Amino acid sequence: MKLIVTVDTEEDHWSRYRTIENRVENIERLVPLQELFDNYDVRPTYLITYPVATNPRSVAILKSILEKGNCEIGAHCHPWNTPPFESEISEYTSMLCNLPEELQYAKLKNLHEAITQNFAVEPVSFRAGRWGFSSEVARCLLLLGFRVDSSITPFRDWAVYQGPDFSSYEPWPFRFSPNELTPRTNGELLQVPPSIGFLQSDFQFCHRLSKLISRRFHSKLHVYGLLDRLGLLNKVWLSPEHADAGTMIKLSQRMKRLGFPCLNMTFHSPSLMAGLSPFVGTVQEETLFLQRIESVLQYAVGKRWESSTLSQYEAGFNN
Repeated sequence: MKLIVTVDTEEDHWSRYRTIENRVENIERLVPLQELFDNYDVRPTYLITYPVATNPRSVAILKSILEKGNCEIGAHCHPWNTPPFESEISEYTSMLCNLPEELQYAKLKNLHEAITQNFAVEPVSFRAGRWGFSSEVARCLLLLGFRVDSSITPFRDWAVYQGPDFSSYEPWPFRFSPNELTPRTNGELLQVPPSIGFLQSDFQFCHRLSKLISRRFHSKLHVYGLLDRLGLLNKVWLSPEHADAGTMIKLSQRMKRLGFPCLNMTFHSPSLMAGLSPFVGTVQEETLFLQRIESVLQYAVGKRWESSTLSQYEAGFNN
């Protein structure tokens, strides 16, 4: 089993779509976070936005980690603060996949160039901001030399946010070609989804049950809560933003038993600083957040799972 840790490394402002004045104070918190990773010999993949890639202080922090060989730097595109700015800012245009393909490419090219110039490496790993991924985005990635994406969220539909529907996907990595986001032998790109699944053994049955509840029950949150407490339907995201340590470990165990070859734990860098994300509101919650991460790392090390960055995983992936 390979453990991949992907961090959406971004500006402080959560869901505030602004082109300029994007502060990146949370990046200071990567220093103690990286010390934690180093203690467990884990190499994270920091997927960085344009403000992070162009701020001298955030560049210095990340470059110091990179030059020690302790991380990978990839790209994370927030369309609202990645030039050129040729569309109105809205929830719809906050999804990269909703922009004209030419504008998608221009933004991705600028982000790619900023990372290459400031870090002296060409990024090959990517995640779309707000999960706004599509075939058009994939085509742009391929043209720019990217090799691996981590934007498809299994069992999740972002239509309510004017985004894509990934609810038919399971958390298996797969090669694909840009025109079809489906498994294809010898596809030019690799998809490594965030680890989202169920504590039950039949992921597809649980997903169908979830969809049935969504369609049939008006008070579906009550039904979900009841089934969760009864241990009949427990949907889990391998993220300290969405689950406690024990639940994440249970999902890891389930995915291992089902034969999944890797785990992809995800979170956002603003969650490292209290008050910058919906997931961490107080200094006490900051401490608990890091403790949840450390518990998963301890478990992985105890099981002798191997740490891998996204590009490392892509290089060794076999169909």
